[in-house]
Amino acid sequence: MIYGSAFGCRGYGWCSFQCIGSKPLQIWDKKVRNGHIKRITDNDIHSLVLEVEGTNVSTTYITCPADPKKTLGIKLPFLVMIIKNLKKYFTFEVQVLDDKNVRRRFRASNYQSTTRVKPFICTMPMRLDDGWNQIQFNLSDFTRRAYGTNYIETLRVQIHANCRIRRIYFSDRLYSEDELPAEFKLYVPVQNQKAKQ
Repeated sequence: MIYGSAFGCRGYGWCSFQCIGSKPLQIWDKKVRNGHIKRITDNDIHSLVLEVEGTNVSTTYITCPADPKKTLGIKLPFLVMIIKNLKKYFTFEVQVLDDKNVRRRFRASNYQSTTRVKPFICTMPMRLDDGWNQIQFNLSDFTRRAYGTNYIETLRVQIHANCRIRRIYFSDRLYSEDELPAEFKLYVPVQNQKAKQ
């Protein structure tokens, strides 16, 4: 069961973006105005990450697929993102198709305080902890609760400033830490974990 080969899917139940490799943004388009999108080494995890920063969240972002006429076609209902909180405004957006053949967008932001459901977009608040976060988004559940329809597939993912991205993946269900392949885990070096305690 491999879905959305354009997203770098491999194996059963996984589709992913990761920041390591020679071309992490190969299937992504990027827009930058008054900001930057670059790979850096994060001091907390001692690993390459993608930093998306800008003075305006709406004008600096990455989007997948790169071609605006194409869609991902990923049927896996769980979107998981490993994101670093930069203590600045941050938002991301996911466009899905439901069983009424309607394209719906879900936008989560750390600067919004209330959820608003409109016919084609649902905007909602998001709270991030300091440092690295694992954001788990049940697209099937959100589609059902917001619109009373059934999730069919993910069409597009857009990650806006301001954050650092380690990994983005889709899965058929939520996996425990023990079940995840090593490359899907976020390892924080022991000395950093002790410093936070």
